[in-house]
Amino acid sequence: MNNRFDVITMGRMGVDIYPFQTGVGLARVESFGKYLGGTATNVAVAASRLGNSSAVISRTGNDPFGEFVHQALHDFGVDDRWVTPVEAYPTPVTFCELFPPDDFPLYFYREPKAPDLEIHEHELDLDSIAEAGIFWMTGTGLAEEPSRSATLAALAHRAKRGTTVFDLDWRPVFWSDHEAARHWYREALAHVTVAVGNLDECERAVGTRDPEGAAEALLEAGVELAVVKKGPEGVLARTRDEATTVPAMPVEVVNGLGAGDAFGGALCHGLLAGWGAERTMRFANAAGALVASRLACSSAMPHAHEVEELLAANRSARSA
Repeated sequence: MNNRFDVITMGRMGVDIYPFQTGVGLARVESFGKYLGGTATNVAVAASRLGNSSAVISRTGNDPFGEFVHQALHDFGVDDRWVTPVEAYPTPVTFCELFPPDDFPLYFYREPKAPDLEIHEHELDLDSIAEAGIFWMTGTGLAEEPSRSATLAALAHRAKRGTTVFDLDWRPVFWSDHEAARHWYREALAHVTVAVGNLDECERAVGTRDPEGAAEALLEAGVELAVVKKGPEGVLARTRDEATTVPAMPVEVVNGLGAGDAFGGALCHGLLAGWGAERTMRFANAAGALVASRLACSSAMPHAHEVEELLAANRSARSA
């Protein structure tokens, strides 16, 4: 089997249960849809939809939801060779509520422990991780052992070859010690070339919500490209030599939860293509906007022509 992938992601995996009713709490929802979910998983799906070969390193329970995850990965064209079952724990399930445009509460069912936190260092295909065009890891993978040690071992072995992305992915509910998180974030930052996160995530990683200050701190921590998502104010991309700010893409929001993962897959696409920062950020913003305008996350990830069409429509609207 070919072990050279454009993108390998490592981290959270599970099943998303999204309501078909908008503007009501879960107690009143009458019907739901079942979708593949998890940040690292969605980024792999988004990258695949854009034409890149992708694989994900994670684990599921040995249960029907785990079977669903494998089938969904196959359907999306994401390689699942490194997705293995854990007998002791069930596949995680996440419910959400939809209160557009900006309130989407999440309810994580990951107890007593999520299988994706049971990734062991000895199970890793370190050569494939080193050879990938992009290796993408997340903050959640640092929350518990053995996943923490496995993630750091993967980063150390890759040793900044190619592009290594740290999705800051700050989820307070997954951490028993919030202060310890910053220590492990700093450990990971020393091994990556790109860091991407929103203002909450940047504050946890480097101690400031100021976009310029956060980008500067991320660069000082060792990354080559800092991507700071500023919500309605757009996104800042900063290297040691230049800074680019791209405005948000206007869209009627249905579910904002998958927008960041679509942004991530599109960021990978632009980095692999060798695009400049401005083109990459505009493309990633548009991909995120498309998913925010749709119900699901994984199955909503756009194809490249859809992103380009939205960008063209946006340019036409601005020039009218």
